Amino acid sequence: MIVESPSKDNCHTLRINDLATCTSLVCPAGLSTSLLQQAEGVGMRGQADLFLDYGAPPGPIETNPADEIVVKARQHRGSFEAPDYETAARMLEATGDYRVLRRLTPRPIVVSRTPRQDEKIAVIVDTETTGLDQTWDEVIEIGMVAFSYSEDGRIGDVIGTYNALREPTVPITPEITRLTGITPEMVKGHTIDLDAVEAFIQPAHLVIAHNARFDRPFCERLTHGFSPKAWACSHAEISWSEYGFEGSKLGYLLSQCGWFHQGHRAVEDCHALLEVLAAPLCGATACAMTHLLASARRALLRIWAEGSPFDMKDTLKKRGYRWNDGTNGQPKSWFIEIAEDAYEAEMKFLRQEIYRRDVEPFTQRITALERFRAAS
Repeated sequence: MIVESPSKDNCHTLRINDLATCTSLVCPAGLSTSLLQQAEGVGMRGQADLFLDYGAPPGPIETNPADEIVVKARQHRGSFEAPDYETAARMLEATGDYRVLRRLTPRPIVVSRTPRQDEKIAVIVDTETTGLDQTWDEVIEIGMVAFSYSEDGRIGDVIGTYNALREPTVPITPEITRLTGITPEMVKGHTIDLDAVEAFIQPAHLVIAHNARFDRPFCERLTHGFSPKAWACSHAEISWSEYGFEGSKLGYLLSQCGWFHQGHRAVEDCHALLEVLAAPLCGATACAMTHLLASARRALLRIWAEGSPFDMKDTLKKRGYRWNDGTNGQPKSWFIEIAEDAYEAEMKFLRQEIYRRDVEPFTQRITALERFRAAS
């Protein structure tokens, strides 16, 4: 359990250990470690007593010359028969001064079940790779979690998981090991059973990744079974900031939902994303999965600004256009993806501000079946 207390100044971490667990209290700068020493001196009972009589008057506080604040222990009434950390966490949260992050526990796999008539199957996928180059780097780990969901986005049961390591033909650099925790020794001799992967994703109506533009090309290089699937991106297709989230990285989303986990390992990230998608959104009547499905079902128009003047590149980039170098079989050009009802406004922008003449640029209609492909 991790407990955080806000402060404008730097924070120190106070750790109080017993045989069962380790609890971290992040307290305002200057809090003396004498509290830690006192807690350690009374052992497991002392740790539990930290959370008893929370509303009792505090002990006297004396300030040392070095601006060190020493909080003298007060006498507590009663004690826990056994440590009750969830009660302690709720007591801290009730003060309004603490936010408690709980370790994420993956949902159990439901093996024996009767599928609902209207349910569909989605697979969350995450890959760890030797780098970012989708034409040269290779997958070194794949994780997947399959689950049921309804048309309105309600998440049902976890019905399967898959995780496998793979020894690549290119080196795993120290930087990749630092980011993923995967070493060359861990993957040595390991392969991914591609038949098992294809069987796992075969019943899926939707494949979800938190960065589908990265994961889909690597997955399609791994096996063609991913190619005909509809894909959704939980990073790009949900407006997280509108619902009070401070960032769209998975770690930020998970912590604001109240959990922490072992990040950057494939299947753990899949379990984490599932809980984020299932969590209620602030100010909304539905969960994130509902909003993701709505985005995935919408078609977009991809407009290619071929032959646009070179000196207009900054204007296009500021508008949201991205550059495609042409190596993927698509035009060597700036392009943008917009909603269908924004087409006329985008044509007006291109004709008046970019080309300054009447043009009909190459336009494609893109659905979840085509979105996020390497050649898109």
